[in-house]
Amino acid sequence: MDSNETIDKIRQKALALGFCECGFAKVRMLVEEQAHLERWLLEGNHGEMEYMARNFYKRLDPRLMVENAKTMIVVLQNYFTQKKQTDACAPVLSKYAFGADYHLVMKKKLFRLLEFIQKEISPCTGSAFVDSAPVLERAWARIAGLGWTGRNSNLISPLHGSFFFIGELVIDIDLQINAATSIFDRCGKCRRCVDACPTQAILPNRTIDAEKCISYQTIEHKGDIDEARQGKFENRVFGCDICQDVCPWNRRAQSHNEPQFEPQRQLMVMTKKEWQEMDEEQFNRLFGNSSVKRTGFERLKRNLKFIAGDAITR
Repeated sequence: MDSNETIDKIRQKALALGFCECGFAKVRMLVEEQAHLERWLLEGNHGEMEYMARNFYKRLDPRLMVENAKTMIVVLQNYFTQKKQTDACAPVLSKYAFGADYHLVMKKKLFRLLEFIQKEISPCTGSAFVDSAPVLERAWARIAGLGWTGRNSNLISPLHGSFFFIGELVIDIDLQINAATSIFDRCGKCRRCVDACPTQAILPNRTIDAEKCISYQTIEHKGDIDEARQGKFENRVFGCDICQDVCPWNRRAQSHNEPQFEPQRQLMVMTKKEWQEMDEEQFNRLFGNSSVKRTGFERLKRNLKFIAGDAITR
């Protein structure tokens, strides 16, 4: 089997596992990303995410993290849904948090893809990553020809928009990969994401000022939320989809087909009052298998209290 057939076979298996795209790249040092990452960190745009400043060179070169790494397989997992919370006044969850924790769902699929490669292609070793290691996932997805970096810093696919997760499988098989056809920047002069962001977190160089980002403030930030941000969260309690919701490339987004991402009915029908009265037992019941558990009960209550103040200041 030649490399083209091998790559096509792996891609077909990835799609059969439920990923919406699969691309390939040779593992190397991301020289072109070094200055970009360095500047973002030096300007303090990572906020309290100190882990972003650690393992600097590992972020740029997966070979420092995975022994004998040769090939990067990059997959996209759609999480878009048309379903909405029924109470228009209820605190808003980011779409990706409606269902099961994507880290767990995607890791299982990537390990199944690795098993397939080991059995059907060649014995090998590999490591799977889903937003859980110092991997510049959007850069690798771009190099693998899956999209371009949008003005809001998200990877945008011409076929799938941007409502997807990115996962990587690094293997020690040296596939003969033709350089992926780069997808040119199709944002053009569009600034809808920039103009829609209520906290003006989107920077001119296609990066994000984390301290201003609603997702960062509601998920990563550990202390009290600055009162100066009151009235700007647009009722977002965990994460934020605003810059993606307004993106023209998401107009034709198709709903995902992953059963584990289906939301609990109880969650979707919760009223504003029920959210505000949530106790820790209910939190664990609703979010025990969700990405929301990362924030924890106390910080979710902090967010609820903060956006309740939002309503008063509007």
